[in-house]
Amino acid sequence: MNNKVKLYLSLFLITAVAILVSCTGSSRDSRAGDDGQTSSLDTARIIFDEYEHDFGRIEEGEKVGCIFTFKNSGTGPLVINSVVTSCGCTVPKYSTKPLAPGDDGTLEVEFNSSGYSGLQTKTITVRSNASKPLVLLTIRGEVIRDN
Repeated sequence: MNNKVKLYLSLFLITAVAILVSCTGSSRDSRAGDDGQTSSLDTARIIFDEYEHDFGRIEEGEKVGCIFTFKNSGTGPLVINSVVTSCGCTVPKYSTKPLAPGDDGTLEVEFNSSGYSGLQTKTITVRSNASKPLVLLTIRGEVIRDN
């Protein structure tokens, strides 16, 4: 290889490394806002007052509900992205509006016992932008059929 090719190859490598360093070596976090402050410190944290609710004994056909209360104990806004239940007999109600740090929120759950009997356990999966993005809640009750 002649000296001219070596020179061009060296310049090409130096330029490529400089481009890579300038793209990835920035002192600003890629999640930074316009003011340069990183948002990695602004993390939501979801803490529920209880993670299980027991309805006790209920009659078949009865609709029962409970409210799970939670708090955003983090430093950034909390957003509930979705709430998924293990069964269509369980219906959640919740807000998708951001919850400021320190604020409380609620998740209402209604269970329709029609067609069920015996001990019933249903799960509710809460997905959010919190530091722990998945939280499992449980409801249970013993459905009594009137014979």
